[in-house]
Amino acid sequence: MNTFALSPIATVKNIRAEIEDDNWGAVVSVIELDPSFGEEAMFEVEGFSHVEIFFLFHRVEDTKIETGARHPRNNKNWPKVGIFAQRGKNRPNRLGATICKVIKREERNLFVQGLDAIDGTPVLDIKPVMKEFLPREDVTQPAWATELMKKYWGSE
Repeated sequence: MNTFALSPIATVKNIRAEIEDDNWGAVVSVIELDPSFGEEAMFEVEGFSHVEIFFLFHRVEDTKIETGARHPRNNKNWPKVGIFAQRGKNRPNRLGATICKVIKREERNLFVQGLDAIDGTPVLDIKPVMKEFLPREDVTQPAWATELMKKYWGSE
Protein backbone atom coordinates (compact mmCIF):
# COMPACT_ATOMS: atom_id res chain seq x y z
CA MET A 1 0.00 0.00 0.00
CA ASN A 2 1.31 3.45 -0.91
CA THR A 3 1.65 6.08 1.79
CA PHE A 4 1.50 9.83 1.57
CA ALA A 5 1.73 12.75 3.95
CA LEU A 6 -0.80 15.48 4.65
CA SER A 7 -0.19 18.68 6.55
CA PRO A 8 -2.92 20.43 8.50
CA ILE A 9 -4.14 23.68 6.98
CA ALA A 10 -5.97 24.84 10.11
CA THR A 11 -6.92 23.96 13.67
CA VAL A 12 -10.34 23.66 15.33
CA LYS A 13 -11.01 25.90 18.33
CA ASN A 14 -14.15 25.26 20.40
CA ILE A 15 -15.40 24.35 23.89
CA ARG A 16 -15.48 20.57 23.36
CA ALA A 17 -12.27 19.16 24.84
CA GLU A 18 -13.44 15.56 25.27
CA ILE A 19 -14.46 13.04 22.63
CA GLU A 20 -18.24 12.61 22.89
CA ASP A 21 -20.83 10.94 20.67
CA ASP A 22 -23.80 13.31 20.81
CA ASN A 23 -25.09 16.90 20.97
CA TRP A 24 -22.89 18.54 18.33
CA GLY A 25 -25.54 20.68 16.62
CA ALA A 26 -25.15 23.84 18.72
CA VAL A 27 -21.34 23.70 18.92
CA VAL A 28 -19.72 26.76 17.36
CA SER A 29 -16.13 26.26 16.22
CA VAL A 30 -13.50 28.55 14.80
CA ILE A 31 -11.38 27.09 12.02
CA GLU A 32 -8.07 28.93 12.50
CA LEU A 33 -6.08 28.89 9.29
CA ASP A 34 -2.40 28.02 9.65
CA PRO A 35 -0.11 31.09 9.51
CA SER A 36 1.49 29.71 6.33
CA PHE A 37 -1.76 30.65 4.51
CA GLY A 38 -2.74 34.22 3.85
CA GLU A 39 -6.22 35.62 4.36
CA GLU A 40 -6.85 35.38 0.62
CA ALA A 41 -7.13 31.58 0.96
CA MET A 42 -10.49 32.22 2.68
CA PHE A 43 -11.78 34.99 0.38
CA GLU A 44 -15.51 34.63 -0.33
CA VAL A 45 -15.99 31.37 1.59
CA GLU A 46 -18.65 33.21 3.60
CA GLY A 47 -20.71 33.43 0.41
CA PHE A 48 -21.59 29.76 0.91
CA SER A 49 -24.13 28.67 3.53
CA HIS A 50 -22.16 25.50 4.31
CA VAL A 51 -18.65 24.10 4.09
CA GLU A 52 -17.35 20.58 4.37
CA ILE A 53 -14.51 20.23 6.85
CA PHE A 54 -12.07 17.34 6.47
CA PHE A 55 -10.17 16.65 9.67
CA LEU A 56 -8.00 14.15 11.49
CA PHE A 57 -9.20 12.13 14.48
CA HIS A 58 -5.82 12.90 16.04
CA ARG A 59 -6.48 11.36 19.46
CA VAL A 60 -7.36 7.87 18.19
CA GLU A 61 -4.62 5.50 19.32
CA ASP A 62 -3.06 3.01 16.90
CA THR A 63 -4.39 0.11 18.99
CA LYS A 64 -7.98 1.36 18.55
CA ILE A 65 -7.95 1.38 14.73
CA GLU A 66 -10.59 -0.88 13.16
CA THR A 67 -10.03 -2.55 9.80
CA GLY A 68 -12.87 -5.06 9.80
CA ALA A 69 -16.39 -5.05 11.19
CA ARG A 70 -17.81 -4.03 14.57
CA HIS A 71 -21.06 -3.03 16.22
CA PRO A 72 -21.47 0.77 15.89
CA ARG A 73 -20.75 2.37 19.28
CA ASN A 74 -20.20 -1.21 20.50
CA ASN A 75 -24.00 -1.56 20.76
CA LYS A 76 -24.79 -5.27 20.31
CA ASN A 77 -28.40 -4.34 19.41
CA TRP A 78 -27.08 -2.96 16.14
CA PRO A 79 -25.62 -5.21 13.45
CA LYS A 80 -21.93 -5.79 13.05
CA VAL A 81 -20.95 -3.68 10.04
CA GLY A 82 -17.68 -2.95 8.26
CA ILE A 83 -15.69 0.13 9.23
CA PHE A 84 -16.46 1.60 5.79
CA ALA A 85 -20.22 1.19 6.44
CA GLN A 86 -20.10 3.53 9.44
CA ARG A 87 -18.68 6.92 10.35
CA GLY A 88 -16.81 5.97 13.54
CA LYS A 89 -13.57 7.71 14.45
CA ASN A 90 -11.45 4.53 14.66
CA ARG A 91 -10.93 4.42 10.90
CA PRO A 92 -7.73 3.22 9.20
CA ASN A 93 -6.72 6.76 8.13
CA ARG A 94 -8.49 8.56 11.00
CA LEU A 95 -10.26 10.92 8.56
CA GLY A 96 -13.42 12.77 9.49
CA ALA A 97 -15.67 14.90 7.29
CA THR A 98 -18.61 17.06 8.32
CA ILE A 99 -20.84 19.53 6.51
CA CYS A 100 -21.21 22.61 8.75
CA LYS A 101 -23.15 25.85 8.66
CA VAL A 102 -21.02 28.93 7.95
CA ILE A 103 -21.61 31.68 10.51
CA LYS A 104 -19.00 34.22 9.42
CA ARG A 105 -15.39 34.75 8.41
CA GLU A 106 -13.00 37.13 10.13
CA GLU A 107 -9.72 37.39 8.26
CA ARG A 108 -8.15 33.90 8.50
CA ASN A 109 -10.80 32.53 10.90
CA LEU A 110 -13.93 30.73 9.75
CA PHE A 111 -16.76 30.40 12.29
CA VAL A 112 -18.95 27.32 11.75
CA GLN A 113 -21.75 25.56 13.58
CA GLY A 114 -22.22 21.80 13.89
CA LEU A 115 -18.64 20.63 13.41
CA ASP A 116 -18.20 17.38 15.35
CA ALA A 117 -14.49 17.82 16.04
CA ILE A 118 -12.91 18.59 19.40
CA ASP A 119 -10.74 21.56 20.32
CA GLY A 120 -7.26 21.26 18.80
CA THR A 121 -8.33 18.98 15.94
CA PRO A 122 -6.13 19.34 12.83
CA VAL A 123 -8.09 20.41 9.73
CA LEU A 124 -6.88 18.89 6.45
CA ASP A 125 -9.16 20.71 4.01
CA ILE A 126 -12.15 23.03 3.68
CA LYS A 127 -14.51 22.78 0.72
CA PRO A 128 -17.60 24.83 -0.02
CA VAL A 129 -20.82 22.84 -0.24
CA MET A 130 -22.44 23.21 -3.64
CA LYS A 131 -25.90 21.81 -4.39
CA GLU A 132 -24.55 20.14 -7.48
CA PHE A 133 -22.23 17.94 -5.38
CA LEU A 134 -24.98 16.74 -3.05
CA PRO A 135 -26.79 13.47 -3.88
CA ARG A 136 -29.24 13.82 -6.74
CA GLU A 137 -31.26 10.84 -5.52
CA ASP A 138 -32.98 10.20 -2.19
CA VAL A 139 -30.54 9.28 0.57
CA THR A 140 -31.31 5.95 2.24
CA GLN A 141 -29.79 4.27 5.27
CA PRO A 142 -30.41 1.33 7.62
CA ALA A 143 -32.69 1.79 10.66
CA TRP A 144 -29.76 1.38 13.10
CA ALA A 145 -28.05 4.44 11.57
CA THR A 146 -31.17 6.56 12.08
CA GLU A 147 -31.36 5.38 15.71
CA LEU A 148 -27.65 6.09 16.27
CA MET A 149 -28.06 9.65 14.98
CA LYS A 150 -31.15 10.58 17.07
CA LYS A 151 -29.19 12.74 19.54
CA TYR A 152 -26.06 13.35 17.52
CA TRP A 153 -26.90 16.95 16.61
CA GLY A 154 -28.97 17.64 19.73
CA SER A 155 -31.62 16.28 22.01
CA GLU A 156 -34.69 14.63 20.45
